[in-house]
Amino acid sequence: MTHSALPVIMDGDPGLDDAVAWLLALASPEVQVLGLCAVHGNVALPLTTRNAGVALALAGRGDVPVYAGTDRPLLRAPLSAATVHGDTGLPAAHLPEPVRPPEAGHAVTVLIDAARARPGALTLIATGPLTNVALAFRLAPDLPGLLREVVWMGGSTGHGNSTPAAEFNALADPHAAAVVFTSGATLRMVGLNVTMQCVASPERIEALRQLGNRCGEVCAELLTFYAGVYRQRYGLSGGALHDPLAVAAVLWPELLTWQAMHVEVDTQPGPNFGRTVCDLYGVRHQPANAHVAVGVDDESFFTRLLERLARLP
Repeated sequence: MTHSALPVIMDGDPGLDDAVAWLLALASPEVQVLGLCAVHGNVALPLTTRNAGVALALAGRGDVPVYAGTDRPLLRAPLSAATVHGDTGLPAAHLPEPVRPPEAGHAVTVLIDAARARPGALTLIATGPLTNVALAFRLAPDLPGLLREVVWMGGSTGHGNSTPAAEFNALADPHAAAVVFTSGATLRMVGLNVTMQCVASPERIEALRQLGNRCGEVCAELLTFYAGVYRQRYGLSGGALHDPLAVAAVLWPELLTWQAMHVEVDTQPGPNFGRTVCDLYGVRHQPANAHVAVGVDDESFFTRLLERLARLP
């Protein structure tokens, strides 16, 4: 870690690609990970909280606290992605036990306190439903202006993956996403339109395995499970590295192409429920409320991911 390391809090629902994302952050000296905040999503909150602790144990980072957050969306019924991530969220054998229990504080309170302690400095990397973030914004109306930025893996400029219109993290709590996109916070969105270009092909999985460390082996095992789902569902050679790309957006923003635009989250019942409506061409003449990733150098991204994961135990 360098003296100029960017303070970050990770908020997500691990989930296998969240775990890879958090390992990337924990291996990177550009950021100081202040805490991991768990939320409902890929699997239930008790499992996402435990999986956060497992990721820390894999990284050898018993110094980072874990906080449990919200166990359900603001309004809609809970979703699960266990068919994609396995029943536990981390379908790998012989995983380590968490080295410390979750802290007593609630993730929402932690987000508020951390931002107020570091006005203008804290980056929030969110890789799950935005329920924790939205509740923090509602409880502390000053919070959006105190954060350096929110970087969210979610949504899409086009297609969905849970419905034809909606990406999972957006669909899992669209009302929370709507709160965040209308909050005035500095916001970057890393959606399916770029993450689906970052595929963990068999060759890339083998490269992870050849790192020769425990983290590389676990990531290879997780992504092998993931690949089976993606081959069957999307006809791809492997699973997409959705959440790691959101971390890369903070570490190496130059690897992505960004476009400022207005994004609206559809919260009305119907086929577009949960869709992130991205005004790519400014046809509605609304002010931009997010910088949205529209391109990615996936080869450079994976090269850097390998280099960082090689640093871990």
